[in-house]
Parts: sequence; C-alpha cells; structure tokens
Amino acid sequence: MITLFAFPEAFGLRNVSPFCLKVEMAMSYLDLEFEIAHESDPRKGPKDKLPFIISDGVTYDDSELILKHLDEISNGGLYAALTPTEVAIGTAFSRLADDHLYWLVVASRWLDDDWFPNVKQGFFSNMPPLMGPIVSTVARAQVRKTYNLHGLGRHTKEQQEWFARKDLQAIETIVNEQQYIVGQRLTVYDFSVASLVAGMLDNKPETWVTKLAKDYPGLAEYAERVQSELNVYCRNV
Repeated sequence: MITLFAFPEAFGLRNVSPFCLKVEMAMSYLDLEFEIAHESDPRKGPKDKLPFIISDGVTYDDSELILKHLDEISNGGLYAALTPTEVAIGTAFSRLADDHLYWLVVASRWLDDDWFPNVKQGFFSNMPPLMGPIVSTVARAQVRKTYNLHGLGRHTKEQQEWFARKDLQAIETIVNEQQYIVGQRLTVYDFSVASLVAGMLDNKPETWVTKLAKDYPGLAEYAERVQSELNVYCRNV
C-alpha cells in the first residue's frame, strides 16, 4: 500500500495541488493500490512541501522523484514505452507547466488582493482566530518573495498575462493537433499538464488566469479527456 500525502480540498477542488494530482493520476494509471492522507501543513513534508508518499515504509518526495519511483516499481510503466522524441517533447511541456505556468496560477490566487481572501478561507480558516491572519500574511510574503526570485514577479500584471497566454496557447496548439502532449495516446506527461489545466479551470471563484484560460477551449476539452480516461478528477464529481 502506498500513502499519498496531499492537500485537503480547497477552492472547490478535491485535489488543489497539481503536483499532488499528478501523482494520484500516475498511481491510478498504473493501477497501484494507494490511499490519500490529507495534510494541510506542507512543512511536514521531508522538504517542506507536498506531495510526498510512503511506499513500503520508505518516504519519497517531490512529484517528479515520486514518478521515478513509481516507474521503477512498475517495471517501466510510466517511461519505458516512450521514444526519445516523446521524452524530449514531454519534458519540455512538463517544465512549461510545472516551472512557469504554475507560478502564474499561484500568483493569481495568492497575490491578487481581491482573490487572496479565498486563500485565507481555504488554507487557514481552521487555525485559531488570532493565528490564522498572522500565518497567512507570513505565507503570502514568502510566496511573493519566491515569485520575485523566479522573475515573473518583477513584471507588470499585463506582462504576466502575456506570458500566461503564450503558455496556454502552446498547450492548446499541441493538444488540438494530437489530443495528448506527445501524440495520440495518454502518457505520464499528460499528468503534469492536465492536472494544472484542470485546477486552473475548475477552481472557484475564477482567478485572472482562469478567465484567460477560457479563451482557449481546447484546454478544457483536453483536461476533461485526460481526467475521464483515468477516472481521476481535480474537481468533486
């Protein structure tokens, strides 16, 4: 039995983190036996972040390293059938999702003054009344610092929207042409991209990234295609 430690429900999403959902999708794809344990505090993870799993008594952290472990215990169930070209394309789109578009989604939640109350409600409402506002303010400051260090936080809102549209258009173009990230079949790389797209589109209320993403209808069709094939959904169904 594998235990996946993931964030609890928030923003109308059953699985609020694309990285946690990515791992859940991979385990379902491989038909592995697993359970989900909800954890609100990412600092309880080995590297102060979620997800992490416990597999046969051993802890594995970081979604990509977890996928590596899952591939190993399934005798190449995630990567063995991929061609070098598919790996190259899939890696590039996964990096686009995980290391660029993801941070724009984070900013649209945490750093938008109008939307941040939803973060406080979703992540900090169970804390003692005096503690929640303090912790949420500190956490928001850390997100802002990280976003600035990434570089995206140094741009204007209009420039960030332009970057987001470039990412969204790239994903829509590839999945409109071939249904999935590396071709006509579902692969591990779809777990990275579709998990982010699903959370972006289905979180409630809408963020500014959600509104942009709705200009690209192929994204919703793609996210639904992946989720229905795996029977693993970001939203509550």
